[in-house]
This record gives sequence, structure tokens and C-alpha cells, in this order.
Amino acid sequence: MKVVIFGATGMVGQGVLRECLLDSRVESVLAVGRTSLGRPHPKLREVIHGDFTDFAPIGAELAGLDACFWCLGISASGKSAAEYRRVTYDYTLAGARELAERSPGLTFTYVSGEGTDGTGRSRARWARVKGETENALLAMDGLDAYLFRPNYIHPVHGERSKTPLYRAAYAATSWAYPVLRRVAPGQVTSTERLGQAMIAVVGRRGGGERVLRSREINRIAAGAGVE
Repeated sequence: MKVVIFGATGMVGQGVLRECLLDSRVESVLAVGRTSLGRPHPKLREVIHGDFTDFAPIGAELAGLDACFWCLGISASGKSAAEYRRVTYDYTLAGARELAERSPGLTFTYVSGEGTDGTGRSRARWARVKGETENALLAMDGLDAYLFRPNYIHPVHGERSKTPLYRAAYAATSWAYPVLRRVAPGQVTSTERLGQAMIAVVGRRGGGERVLRSREINRIAAGAGVE
């Protein structure tokens, strides 16, 4: 399969990229971002692009793809409503529309989060915006959308968050992950499991659950042989 990753410099994107480069089912990986990953690999090609509200200038690069792994996102903490919506909703829908036109039928996997609310009734702004984004993806013609809503994601192969506060939190709580896997397996997953589950759903082509939480992510990853 030929895939494109948005957000490959973030913690989740780093994990998904790693799994794609290791997986024999993935023929090629296109990473779209504002800065280079600095990670040469025979399967990896990069496109540097500045305006994430308009992907038409690189539309030709987005043709003939089988899947998109959308790992781009920011924390709502400290962000204005307009800034959070621009990155979460506007960027995602701009990319999805271009991909639907250039690679019709493409599988679009969107990393959302536990607590996302598609009804618009949540008091949390981030949950409402994420839910609106999910609904728009599901309704879009030309895409086969899957929504990933993990709760806690543990980095297992050196992936690092770009947010200093999150990096500190992961460092402080990393000891707890093995315990959480035993006592609350439906609430935690890992970057490795998430990446393998995203790759696995590409082959479904319209089958299975559309909203995948940590428990479903882990189950799909286990089917792919990930512990």
C-alpha cells in the first residue's frame, strides 16, 4: 500500500511512521510537513508544505494513494478557540478534501481522542471541535474514514512529544504503563499498537467499526501480532 502521513514529527506520528517503515505491507510512505524529518529511508519521501489550509499546490503528490494516517494535532490548552479550530478542523478537512479528489476511495484514519463528542453537547471545546471534525470526515464522499479515539498512548520506541509539559508527564509516569496494561487494558495503548492498528484497518475497505477506542485498537494490533 502507498500511504501519506501528516504530523509525522509529533509523538503519535513518529510511532506510526516507524511502523509503516517496518511493515512489508507498506510499499511507500509520503510525509507531508513544514519541516524535514531528517530521517532517510528507502520507502520514505518528504514534501515540505507551508499552508495547511490549501493543499492544491501539492495535489499531484497526493494522487494514487491507498491510505492517509492523519496524526496532526495540538493540545487545546493555552490555545485560542480560533487557533485550535484552525489546526483541528480546518487543516484536517483541507487535507481530506484534496485526498478525496486526488485519491478517491482512500482510507483516511484520523487520530482523535477518548472523550470526543460528535453530538455537540460536550462542555469541553476540544471535544466538540474533534467531534465536528469526525462527523465531517464520515460524511465526506470519496473517503473511507476510520476514527481512532485512544485514551493514554505510551511511547515505546523513543517517540517524543513536541510539548514540554507532555514530555515531562510521560517521563514521570512511564513506570505505570505495565501496571495499567494489566489493570486497565481498555484505557491504554502504545505508539506501536496504534500504528499497527491503523495499518490493519486499511485492508478493511468499508468493514468493521468506524470508531476505535483503546480496547479495539489493542485488539486489532494483537491480531497483527503486536504484544
